[in-house]
Amino acid sequence: MNASDERGSRVEAGLAHPLDLDSPRLSVQKPAVRYDVQGERSDADRVASAVSAFTRDFGRDVATWLESCIHCGNCAEACPFYLATGEAKYTPTWKLEPFARAYRREAGPFAWLYRSLGMRSKVTVEELEAWQELVYDTCTLCGRCTLACPMGIDIASLVGLARHGMAQAGLVPHELWAVSERAAREGSPLGATPAVLRERLEWLADEHEVAFHIDLPRADVLVTFSSIEIMKYPLSLVATARVMEHAGSSWTISSAGYEATNFGMLAGSADWQRRMTMKIIDAAIACEAKIVVLPECGHAYSALRWQGAGMLGRPLPFRVLHISEFLAENLASGRIRVRRASGSVAFHDPCQISRRGGATQAPRDVLAALGVELREAKDAGDLAFCCGGGGGVIANHRADELRYRAFGIKMAQLDATGADAMVTSCSNCRQSFDDGSAHFGWDRSMGSLLELVADHLDGTAAAGPRAGGHAGA
Repeated sequence: MNASDERGSRVEAGLAHPLDLDSPRLSVQKPAVRYDVQGERSDADRVASAVSAFTRDFGRDVATWLESCIHCGNCAEACPFYLATGEAKYTPTWKLEPFARAYRREAGPFAWLYRSLGMRSKVTVEELEAWQELVYDTCTLCGRCTLACPMGIDIASLVGLARHGMAQAGLVPHELWAVSERAAREGSPLGATPAVLRERLEWLADEHEVAFHIDLPRADVLVTFSSIEIMKYPLSLVATARVMEHAGSSWTISSAGYEATNFGMLAGSADWQRRMTMKIIDAAIACEAKIVVLPECGHAYSALRWQGAGMLGRPLPFRVLHISEFLAENLASGRIRVRRASGSVAFHDPCQISRRGGATQAPRDVLAALGVELREAKDAGDLAFCCGGGGGVIANHRADELRYRAFGIKMAQLDATGADAMVTSCSNCRQSFDDGSAHFGWDRSMGSLLELVADHLDGTAAAGPRAGGHAGA
C-alpha cells in the first residue's frame, strides 16, 4: 500500500451511502476531517494528472478571469459558507488557489519567469488533499460570488473547472464519486434503472390513473426525470404526466435517455458528464423531439441547457426547457388552464435554474397564473441564497455541519416572509430542505411548483397544493 492509499484507506469505513434515502443520516456521528482518494496511484501521478487537467482548461476566458482578481473581498460577502462561519478559508477565490497557482506556473504570461526563479512552487498532493474540502464541501457552485464580482469573474465556473483536475487525480469525496460512478455504470446514481423506472411508472399509472408514454418512435416533447424524483418524490412524475396530457402535448419518455441527473458534472468527470448528457441528446434525436423538458432539478438544467451543445459539438437540434419554463409558456398560450389557489407562497430560487440558468421569471409567472400571493424573501431571484446542498455538497456526509449552517441563512429568510407555504422547482433543493428541517426541527416543508400546478389544473379534482399544506384551492 502506498502513501496515498494509506492516507485514504480509512474513509470508507462506517460510511452510509450518501444518497440512501432510507438511511438515518442525522443519527450518524460527525465524521472526522478527512480527504478521499480513488485508485492505487502514486502521489506524483495524482499531482501530474491534476495539473494536466488544469492546463487543458486554461483557455482565454479562464486566463482573463485569473488575471483580473483584485482581491476586493466581495465574493466572500456573497458566499453562504463564509457568511455562516466567518472563516477566511471559505472565501470563494481562495478555493481556487491550487488551480490558479498551476495557471501562473504553467500557462500564464510570466510562467517562464516564475519557474526559472522559483517564484511559484509546484502544487503538492498534500495541498490538493487539503483543498478537497474547499472545492467540494464548501462550494455549491451557486454563482452568488460570480454575481458579486466587480470584475466579472465567473468564480463558480472556475471552481467547476478545478474539480476536473481533482477528478483526474482521483481526489473526489468518496460519496460523490460513488454515486457518479454508479450513474456512469448503471445509468442512474440511485439505481433508477430502466427496469426500475418501468415498475415505478406502472405502479403510478394504476395508483393515480394517469398515462405514461414510453419509447414512442415519434414525439414532439421528450420528458426527462431526476433519480430523486423517481425514488423519493414520485408524485412529481404523476404531476408531469397530468400536465403533459392536459396541455395536449405529443410526449414520450425514453428508456434510453430519461435520467437528467448529472453527477459526472458535479464530481468533475468530463467523460461521465458527457456520457449522461449524450443519452438524452441521442434519445431526443431518435424520436425527433422538438423540445426536451427537464425536471425540477437544477444541475440537470445547467448540464443540458448550457453545456449540452459543447458535449455534442454543435448546436442542439431541439429546444431545452426547464419544467417551470414549459409551464409558464403553456399557461401564457392557454394550453394549460388552472384554477386559482389561495394563500401566500414563498418561492425558493434554485441557483442553477435562476441565477445560473436565467429562468428566474418563469416560476413567478406560474405563481401569478395560480393567483397566489407571492412573498419574496429578502434575497430572492438572482440574489437568492443557496439551500446549501447544491453542487453535490449534500452527497458529502462530512460536509453536513457546514451545510446546515449555510442552510440556516435560507431558513431564516423564508421564515421571515410569513408565507403560508413554500415551493421550489428543484427536487435536490427539496431534499436539502427535508434534511435541514429534520435537523433543526423546523415545522415547515418545501413543496413542488410542478405539483402545485398539477393539483390545480382546470377541470381536475382539487387536492390542495403540496407546498407545506397551508394554501388551499
